[in-house]
Amino acid sequence: MKKLVAISCLSWLFLVSCSAVAGQDVPFKAANLGGWLVAEGWMTPDLFNGIPNKDLLDGTQVQLKSTMLNKYLTAENGGGSNLVANRDSASGWETFWLWRINENTFNLRVFNKQFVGLDNQGQGKNINAISTTPGNAETFQIVRKQDDPSRIRLRASNGLLVQAPSGSSVVADYGDTSDWGDQNPSVFQLNIVNTLRGEYQLTNGYGRDKAPQVLKDHWNNYIVEDDFKFMSDNGLNAVRIPVGWWIQYDQTPPAPFVGGSLQALDNAFSWAQKYNMKVIVDLHAVPGSQNGNEHSGTRDGFAEWGDSYVQRTVDVIDFLAKRYANRPSLGAIELMNEPNAAIVQFSALSDYYKKGYDAVRKYTSTAYVILSARLGDASDKEFLSLAGGLDRSVIDVHYYNLFSDQFNNMDEQQNIDYIRNDRAAQLQEVTQSNGRPLSFVGEWTAAMAKDNQDMEAYRRYAQAQLDVYGKATFGWAYWSYKCEPCGMWSLRRMILGGLFKL
Repeated sequence: MKKLVAISCLSWLFLVSCSAVAGQDVPFKAANLGGWLVAEGWMTPDLFNGIPNKDLLDGTQVQLKSTMLNKYLTAENGGGSNLVANRDSASGWETFWLWRINENTFNLRVFNKQFVGLDNQGQGKNINAISTTPGNAETFQIVRKQDDPSRIRLRASNGLLVQAPSGSSVVADYGDTSDWGDQNPSVFQLNIVNTLRGEYQLTNGYGRDKAPQVLKDHWNNYIVEDDFKFMSDNGLNAVRIPVGWWIQYDQTPPAPFVGGSLQALDNAFSWAQKYNMKVIVDLHAVPGSQNGNEHSGTRDGFAEWGDSYVQRTVDVIDFLAKRYANRPSLGAIELMNEPNAAIVQFSALSDYYKKGYDAVRKYTSTAYVILSARLGDASDKEFLSLAGGLDRSVIDVHYYNLFSDQFNNMDEQQNIDYIRNDRAAQLQEVTQSNGRPLSFVGEWTAAMAKDNQDMEAYRRYAQAQLDVYGKATFGWAYWSYKCEPCGMWSLRRMILGGLFKL
């Protein structure tokens, strides 16, 4: 965008023009390269097909019901005492989170984050949930019935099977048996209530021998140079690329993550430069997880990010800024994707945002630095004051007419009206007249909760969002460029179908 003569920026109509003072590149029209360098199983389900016992990955939530007692195993008070088997129904205390060791061997974590294990440091037979770190005593083999994998036994580290002879007793003292009948106290019904399919689940599921080749093939084929040409030819001028914290370690990240994604990111910078595009590097997964979602690199859905993780996360930003500061195609670095307000405290995040900004500025004065608004019970405006004192800063908001009951029955026109009224007002609240910070709709999609519209409805819905989000002074990024099994989540499909034009 050319630099404009001075005009009044008080009117919402002219806010987009005011962004010109910040630089010639913005506003960006970008696509997210989701599912590429940070795995998301809903986007690339075929990646997981070769994993043995692929329904029992890290973070899978299971409930175990004694077939003899017709009662659920439970960790009383969410953990801290012996297990019992006396619940008629199951909820949080009756749920166990799997930590996968191999395809048959697991740790089981309970609601309050302790691990199920043998008492007396593995020398006893009673099953409790006391230890906060898993060891041999907290390791169990899941034995599945060959013709009915929902019927299982648990073999403890003492070599014996876990049984529930009564509602008040869960012990590991049952010998081997071929009896899978309902009256056998060592038989449990396995109910899977939730799964995760992210980078951790993918790499640990395949294991150290197979995961590197699986990921290398994916990185080399999912996004290629022709994709950048396609995006550029169709009017996009930037990409937002999610990366995980483990990219800092290049070829030797901590297990189970595997090295090699850094070379793919290097390629993206070269392709972007060739096709006159910019790269927004988005730290999508931070150490400890900022939201518990599979795309945050979490092992089990528990999120731990806070003050103790600030410096480790700053180190990742420092690495990325140092490596790419002199690349002409660097547009921005986003310090964190979608921190959850229920987990990430404002004070810790503010501290991190200041230090992360300073880390970027050590190497470049021109790249933008993006601060993501917190999801959940937090205002999108809460970081405006902080960002307002930072040169070339951006506030990122994500707008989906999804993931909430209020959108479930909205038809096309109701969705469009919501965009033109509610979303427009929300965006205006974070769009500052002086351009400090700039505003960015970093994720949005043409998919609707009531996802059975005709093609013209999707086109009109996408256009309404383009009209509104086009007023974001830093621009927007569609989620996602490519998502073959995901319908209108795929921008490439939208473009090829004539439903999205710039």
